[in-house]
This record gives sequence, C-alpha cells and structure tokens, in this order.
Amino acid sequence: MRIDVTGAGGSGSPDKDPVFYDLGPMGPSRTLSAAEISSERLLLRRALHDADREGFIELSTDPEVQAYIGGPRPRSDVEQRFDAAIADATSKPGAYVIADSTTNRFIGTLMLARRSAEAPGHVTEDGGELELGYVLRRSAWGVGFAFEAATAVLRAAADELPDQPVLLVTQTANKRSLKLAARLGFRPVSTFEEYGAEQTLCVAPLSMFKI
Repeated sequence: MRIDVTGAGGSGSPDKDPVFYDLGPMGPSRTLSAAEISSERLLLRRALHDADREGFIELSTDPEVQAYIGGPRPRSDVEQRFDAAIADATSKPGAYVIADSTTNRFIGTLMLARRSAEAPGHVTEDGGELELGYVLRRSAWGVGFAFEAATAVLRAAADELPDQPVLLVTQTANKRSLKLAARLGFRPVSTFEEYGAEQTLCVAPLSMFKI
C-alpha cells in the first residue's frame, strides 16, 4: 500500500516531488507498543496513577489549557469520572502520561493513536492515520516539555513502525500549537470545520524522526 500526501487537501506545495509511504502488508493498523518512553527530562508512561489525580483534574478544568479543545469541564464532573478516565486512558493504544523523570510528577498527557476514519481531516483514502495529540499543565508551558515529549514518542514510533504519515490537528486560532507543530517538522496541508471551529491539518512522515 503506497500513499502520496504531497499537496493533500489542496494547500501543499505542488512544485515538490510526491512523498510516498509504503505501509507494507500489515497496513496502517499497528500502534506504538512501548509501555514507557524516556527522554532527558521526561518519562512517558502508559499507567495513570492515583497520584496523578490532582494534575489530571487541573488539566481538565484550566480554562487556558482547554481553550482550544472544547473548554474546561466542571471540577465535580472530572472528579466523578477520574476512575473511568484511568480505565479509558490505560486501555487505549498509544496513550501516555507525561511525567517528570526525576519526581514522576504529572505534567500532561500525550496520544499517538489512529485517527477515526469517520472524523474529518485525512491524507489517505481510508483514514486511520497515526495522529499526535498532547495537553500539558499550564505550569509546564514554555520550557520545551511538549516538544521533548512529542519528539520522544515519534522517535520510538519511527523505530517500531513502517514509514507513514503522522497527523497533527489543531484549531487554526491556536498559534502556539501551530508554531510547535512547525518546529516538530509538521506542515499544514488543509483546513476543515470540526467542533464549531476551523481546524488545521498538519502532516509529517514518520521516517523523519528516525535516528
């Protein structure tokens, strides 16, 4: 199975040579299997601990953190659903807690999972591409943690999985997120409406993160 994503969605650079992804006979169904991924300052772990409760609640209720991802939720609702969130997070392939590697303190969450074929925003005919998403506590902003965590998980995925497109979707109004996407090496290829706002679809080849 070979996929060409050059100019996908109509806003790519038409003068560039096409980029093909050979996904092999397995197709694009596999996800990252690592239970833990380490970087210089961070530990990405599949397990969500009880000690993460306050950080998770803060993440879900902070208006600035949630500004571009649906808005903050009531604290009482988040507290009631914490146990369900633990079960949900630990059961999803590619879901990680971002923690301080020294203290194990909760910093945020990261997901590298398959984007639903039913959702808008794809660069392949069948959908189901890998999609990167991350949310960090406001106290962890501005020190490069999002870049470090994303780079670590993408390098791990590049070592384990065949080359393929990786998506990053963010509200067009979220300039901070778009700047980080560009720094990671993602390029915008299209925009679409979802959740009542314009979203920008960015893409990068997984192979560019292989070292």
